[in-house]
Amino acid sequence: MTGQRLTGQRLWRPTRRRLTDTLIAALAPVVACSVALGGLTTWAVQGNAGSPARIAVTHGLVFLPFGDTRETAAFFRVTNSGGADDRLLKVTSSATGGDATFNRHRMTGGRAAYGQTVDSVAVPAGDSLAMSPSGTDVTVRAKETWREGDVLPFTLHFARSGRIKTVAVVVRPGTVGA
Repeated sequence: MTGQRLTGQRLWRPTRRRLTDTLIAALAPVVACSVALGGLTTWAVQGNAGSPARIAVTHGLVFLPFGDTRETAAFFRVTNSGGADDRLLKVTSSATGGDATFNRHRMTGGRAAYGQTVDSVAVPAGDSLAMSPSGTDVTVRAKETWREGDVLPFTLHFARSGRIKTVAVVVRPGTVGA
């Protein structure tokens, strides 16, 4: 086949237009990947990647009920030192006489307040939730055998962190800041 001429076939020759189109086609995915990688790098450098919620529960208190009522409030300090938000879903205890509920107290005009039952409580990343009589609390049913100074077991159930066991001390309202 030496010396024979190819007929009907044209050799591919790079033209300026063909080279420009090829470069643009190759450049688009490279730019898209670079932008995505830059965004992920920024997110990771700010401490948001791979850092789960890290929950610690401290300062558990339960008010000793007074009068004829058996309903009272429990308070905990929940700290999330991790990089992801978490949510407190429920609180359980073998030392209480029934289900616990979350309440959030809201102030109205004229120094009045009302309680509102909520399903769960947010615990933002890098923040803490300090339950108090004027904020969020856990309403529980007290047993008649409770005495001031008793230590009661509680389990707090979180959406991401699972179950965390802690204790709360029975105190008279007004004797210790909750």
